[in-house]
Amino acid sequence: MAVLIYHLKIIASTMKVFLILLWTANFIQPNLPQAAGVQVFPPVNFTLTVSALAQVLLQWKPNPNQEQKNYTIRYDVKILSPVPEEYDTKKTHSIRTAPLHNGFSAHVRTLLLHNDLQMRSDWVKENLLPAPGAPETSVTNLSCVTRISVSNTVSLHCTWLPGQEAPEDTKYFLFYRYEMYTEECEDYIKDKWNRNTECRFSVTHIDPEEVDNLIVIHINGSSKYAAIKPFQQLFNQNAIEKVNVPRNVTVFLEQNDLLATWEKPISPFPKECFEYEFYLFNLKSGNKQILKIPVNAFRLRIDVTSRYSIQVRANHHICCTRGFWSDWSEIIYVGQNKLENSTVWILAVLCGSTCFTFLLVAIICKTNHVWSKLFPPIPTPSNKFRDPFPNNYQRAHTCTSETETEFSSFAEDLYCNALNDPVF
Repeated sequence: MAVLIYHLKIIASTMKVFLILLWTANFIQPNLPQAAGVQVFPPVNFTLTVSALAQVLLQWKPNPNQEQKNYTIRYDVKILSPVPEEYDTKKTHSIRTAPLHNGFSAHVRTLLLHNDLQMRSDWVKENLLPAPGAPETSVTNLSCVTRISVSNTVSLHCTWLPGQEAPEDTKYFLFYRYEMYTEECEDYIKDKWNRNTECRFSVTHIDPEEVDNLIVIHINGSSKYAAIKPFQQLFNQNAIEKVNVPRNVTVFLEQNDLLATWEKPISPFPKECFEYEFYLFNLKSGNKQILKIPVNAFRLRIDVTSRYSIQVRANHHICCTRGFWSDWSEIIYVGQNKLENSTVWILAVLCGSTCFTFLLVAIICKTNHVWSKLFPPIPTPSNKFRDPFPNNYQRAHTCTSETETEFSSFAEDLYCNALNDPVF
């Protein structure tokens, strides 16, 4: 037991010595040149300059006091904001693309290399101040989409929302930069307060054959009542591409299999750079399937007694960053519901036969005057009795007056005769 404890103590001591040596190799050895009298000086004249939209030029000069005998001099660069990044370079300048509306901060220092030894100077710091403007007046929810046309040109469409504190008279102006090209928008869509909220470029300088290049969007503004803060955002050109719809989709049945083929979307990229989603809907059962397919041909065993609707859409794959899925292709129908189709055909034949029969009977009856024979017109009864009421009231009244006159004359004649010829 004592021997075991002794051996454990020896192992523990050995481990301590090893850790001490490791610490010495990592921390003391790089400083040996300094111990030998070599000193590392930081760069001088470090400046930050805005050279284009969302582009900053970092420049510095070697320290004139720095010895350059048998040493290799490089520079460590550290970007603190807006996006942290670290790298080293032999050059005394560097260009970085980043949104600058909230400022930019970077450090640089000298890195001295000799064999496997490294020695670093202190950091030199420099900053760009944030762009001026009232808080919450810059645009929000900026989104952009590109499309490739048949003529291999690229269009650009961007939308945004006005800042919450932006006055109603605010006018926003959009610029895009691609590599060294910068262009201002001339085609805006406005909101109800007449503020620009959308921009369209039908043709741009964006190269559709490039992979993962950056598109810079810069939006500034003006108002009578507030200083509008500008806004910048970077987009990967392939990530915001709305991929075109697959072309010439063809679907047919081969025994119990469904076969589908199509051509790649309009794009300078080869067909291997695309993947597809195949949408299959069973109209009989209501089942839906979306299948991911890496090629532009497809075979699937299906129920041949069912009818299906089919659509295809595309996206980038492998060659570049994935973009927005294309719209679905037009619906294609294949197959038939045998039971449902037979019922429909029977009903259609019955309805058609019935309508045809009625039409034929109507034509025959009209041609042979059958309707007039089957349904003769009802005769109008003749008037055999004198109308007790004369039609002409004036005539009736005249006749009555004449009758009364004749009766009065006849009565006078009788009275006169009676006076002249007495009875006794």
